[in-house]
Amino acid sequence: MHFKSLSDVHACNKYPGPENPLLTLFTCNPLRNVFSYEVTTDFYIIALKQLRSGEIRYGRTRYDHQSGSMYFLKPQQAIQLKDIALESDGFEIWFHADYLSGHSLHTAIKKYSYFNYELNEALHVSPKEQQIIWELFRKIETEYTNNQDEFTRDIILGHIESMLNYSQRFYKRQFLNRTIGSGTTATKFNAILSAYLEEGSLSERGLPTVAKLAAELNMSARYLSDLLKQETGKTALELIHITLVSEAKNLLNSEDYTVSEAAYRLGFDNPPYFSRLFKKQTGISPNQYKKHQLN
Repeated sequence: MHFKSLSDVHACNKYPGPENPLLTLFTCNPLRNVFSYEVTTDFYIIALKQLRSGEIRYGRTRYDHQSGSMYFLKPQQAIQLKDIALESDGFEIWFHADYLSGHSLHTAIKKYSYFNYELNEALHVSPKEQQIIWELFRKIETEYTNNQDEFTRDIILGHIESMLNYSQRFYKRQFLNRTIGSGTTATKFNAILSAYLEEGSLSERGLPTVAKLAAELNMSARYLSDLLKQETGKTALELIHITLVSEAKNLLNSEDYTVSEAAYRLGFDNPPYFSRLFKKQTGISPNQYKKHQLN
C-alpha cells in the first residue's frame, strides 16, 4: 500500500479528514486490537510507541524496538508492522515535504541521519526523555487543533525541529559506544544526490543523472535502479525527480525566483520540460503553484 495523501491515510483508518492536507497527528491507543500492515508513503513520519509485542521492519531490515521507542521515516521508505500490540499511549506525526517548503527545516531535516536506513535501531527513550517528547507533541497538538492562522506553521515546525534536535541528542547518547554500519543503497544514493545538489552550480553541471550517481556508487545505472526499486518502491530516476521537484517548490516559495530562474538554477536547460515534470509530479504547473503559495 502506498499513501499519497493524508486524506487516504485517514480514510483507511476510518478517521475524520485531516485538519491540514500536509500535516496530521495520530494518537495511538493500547486498546486497539493487534494489527499488521506494510506501507510506503510520501510523508515524513515521527512516532513514539510502546510495544507490548510484534515486529517492525524498516526497509528490509528488522527494526529493533523496546518499550518507549521512537522511529523516523522519510518519504518513499517502506515500513512493515507485524502483529503489533501497544503497551501504552503513543503518537505519530505525518507531514509532507511540501509543508517544509520555504522554511529552514526544508534543508535542515537532511542533517538528521536517523531518518536513514542504517540506523535500523529504534531510539529507546528513557521516562524523562519521553516526558520531553510528549510535551513537545502536546504543543504541536494544541496548534494543530486550534484555529490555524498565519503563525501556526512556523510554530509547529519550530516544535518539530526541537523534537528532532532532542532526538539527535538522545541518539548520540544511545550510540555513544557503538559504530554504525555502512547503510543501504537508498541511504548512499540519497547522500550522493544531496551532495550533488548542495554543491550548487547545477546550471553549469546540469541535472543529476542516474548514470552519474551510479558511477559514484561503482555500479551500473540499471543495477542501481533495481536495488532502489526493491528498497523504496521507486526507481533511481523517480527518486531524482521527486527530489528536484521538492527543491523547486522550495525555490518557488520565494519571490526571488521566477519559474524560469528556478528551472535554470536546478540545471534544466529547457523550462518547458521542467514545467511538464513539475506538473506530472504535483498535478499543477509551477506557475499555478507559485501563485497559490504567494497568495
